[in-house]
This record gives sequence, C-alpha cells and structure tokens, in this order.
Amino acid sequence: MNLSEMITLVRRDLRDEATPYQWSDDELSRHINHALKELSERVPLPVKATLATVSGSRELDISSLTDRVMVQAVEYPVDELPPKYQQFSIWGDTLTIISGEEPNGSNCYIYYGTLHSLDATSTLPAKYEDLIATSAAGYAAVSWAAHAINRVNVGGVMTPREYRIWGNERLKTFKEALKRLGRRQRIRTQQLYSEK
Repeated sequence: MNLSEMITLVRRDLRDEATPYQWSDDELSRHINHALKELSERVPLPVKATLATVSGSRELDISSLTDRVMVQAVEYPVDELPPKYQQFSIWGDTLTIISGEEPNGSNCYIYYGTLHSLDATSTLPAKYEDLIATSAAGYAAVSWAAHAINRVNVGGVMTPREYRIWGNERLKTFKEALKRLGRRQRIRTQQLYSEK
C-alpha cells in the first residue's frame, strides 16, 4: 500500500469521501506519517548494513544508517560460525564496540531497525495497514475537534466534542496495540554465544 491508498483508507474511516474534502491530503499525510513513526518505534523495519571498521579504533560512525530507530546487534569479525556478536554502546552517531578483539579495519555487520515508509516501495507489512489508518483517523479527528472550538458549526455544539471522543477512542485502540507489539518485540538481554 502506498501513501495515496492509505489516504483513501483514512478518508473512508473519517467518512470524508465527497469533495470538497474536510481534510486536505497534506493534513492526512501528516497524521499518517505520525502514526507510521510511532509504529516504527515499536516494530522497526529490520536492516543489515556492512560498515568498515577503523584499524586500532573501537568507534564506528553510524551516521550513514538513515532513519535508524535502534541497533539490535553488531557482528565482528564477520562470516564466522558461530557468528561473533559484540557488546556495544551508542552515543549520538558513534557506535563503540566494547567486547572482543580490537578492530583491524575489516568489515562488521550492523543489524538495526529503521522507520517504515509508504512510498512506491512500501515497507509497511499489510497486517499493520488498518492500525495505521485507525491512528491517522484518530489524530485527524482530534485535530479537527481542537480547530472547531469556538467556531460556528452547522453540525451543532456537540460536533467538536463528538469528534474528540471518536478520535481519542481510535488513538486508545492504537496505543493499546502498540503496547502489545512492544511486549512481543522487546529485546531480550542475553548472551547469544558464550565466549571461549
């Protein structure tokens, strides 16, 4: 699913399918991207990068890992059986390999998570599409409710309140789903392989 298809899905949830639209495509895109970022924090897109180490230094510049949400593991040296995963720390865009032998300039593998995208090559798994639509519709409704306060409204005085309630219910559903996903995806602290 791409962004345009997601906007259509959100419009359907908001009952905003007739022109002139109540929400512009730009407004809905902002709410969709907000929801997508929140989901990515819990369930990032897994990526593996190969970076060259610097001989005699345990520090790596990881600024090239764009849209990075988290780093799961560092393998160094690479392609050994069993793989050698190293302990590491991150400060800003600098990853420091703490354990193992000092790097000699050869490559290491970084296993990390990035933000999902909804473009021509969407990375959002189909099972999360409805969750993103629910959240984006909730954000749009709450935003509209705030905008409608103290304005003349043909829907009556209850309309902003009803939009706020409806939007908050969708956001509550989204937040509860994120908590469940967070528990399932939580990184377990353990040693992958024992040192000899």
